[in-house]
Amino acid sequence: MPFRSIFDLSAKKNELTKLQKEALASDLWDNPNFAQSLMKKIADLERDINTWQNIENEISSLADLFELDDGSLTVEISLQLDKIEKELEQKEINLLLSGEYDEGNALLTIHAGAGGTDSQDWAGMLERMYLRWAENQGFKTEILDRSPGEEYGVKSVTISVEGRFAYGYLSREIGVHRLVRLSPFDSAHRRHTSFALVEVLPEIEDNSEIIIKPEDITVEVYKSSGAGGQNVQKNMTAVRIIHHETGLVVTCQNERSQTQNRESALKVLRSRLFRIQEEERADTVSELKGEFKKMEWGNQIRSYVLHPYQMVKDHRTDYETGNTQSVLDGELNAFIEASLKQKAQLS
Repeated sequence: MPFRSIFDLSAKKNELTKLQKEALASDLWDNPNFAQSLMKKIADLERDINTWQNIENEISSLADLFELDDGSLTVEISLQLDKIEKELEQKEINLLLSGEYDEGNALLTIHAGAGGTDSQDWAGMLERMYLRWAENQGFKTEILDRSPGEEYGVKSVTISVEGRFAYGYLSREIGVHRLVRLSPFDSAHRRHTSFALVEVLPEIEDNSEIIIKPEDITVEVYKSSGAGGQNVQKNMTAVRIIHHETGLVVTCQNERSQTQNRESALKVLRSRLFRIQEEERADTVSELKGEFKKMEWGNQIRSYVLHPYQMVKDHRTDYETGNTQSVLDGELNAFIEASLKQKAQLS
């Protein structure tokens, strides 16, 4: 079958057998984080193997059906063939996500650019877009930190996105997103251009090579605030962590307990430290260059034009669509898939 060249079923079964033997170790749960990670890998492998075996069975059944067709089964055969092709296309996209962290969770941060209310409103529109996209993918989301705009939208927001391949997909969204529209905040209703920066980091486990010692950080607590800066919590639940060596500052104020906010802030800090480490490696390892571009305002990847015409265009792949509303409602897969395919061709 043609898919055997892109998915080695025998190798995956051997890998599953190996992991299942590891899971039988008597001391497995002495390290809960490792155990949970191992069990997740086993579940993902089992799901992949079952999916590919089902596709193989469907192709075999379709071949038998084709041999029996006397002309009365043409429509049924066509429908089944379309179904198999769509399944294979999706699996092909997933196979492009082969990076070390591609299968894992992601931390998505949106920063409003200069421009006041228009840019903050645009950042809020992007927040809604990515939340809709994640919901469509069946991913779990949680807002870890949100700094509301002065009137509308957000100044910045950090969202945890949990689900298989969340980072692999969202990593193609890194960069500056540009909006052109008639401003609803301009009394003269003139056309404005707004910018927002999207940053995506892999969620790094606390037992990874990124180690944060208590003496490396300062932890501050304060009351969570809402729009306009007013306090929305009577208790000191919000957490700010300052990393001494890098000067990184991470906040988390999602109205949960102080302990939970601290854990979430450390999660974000680990991921930001990982990004710095990878950028430093990219300076010395030529094959990594281009993979870990810094989150700078010059890296514009996509334009969303609402006036004088309707168009969303990705400047890396030239993929575009005139259905701007569907994109803003979370229909991003065509853009992400085009970017993944381009990346595969260039690698």
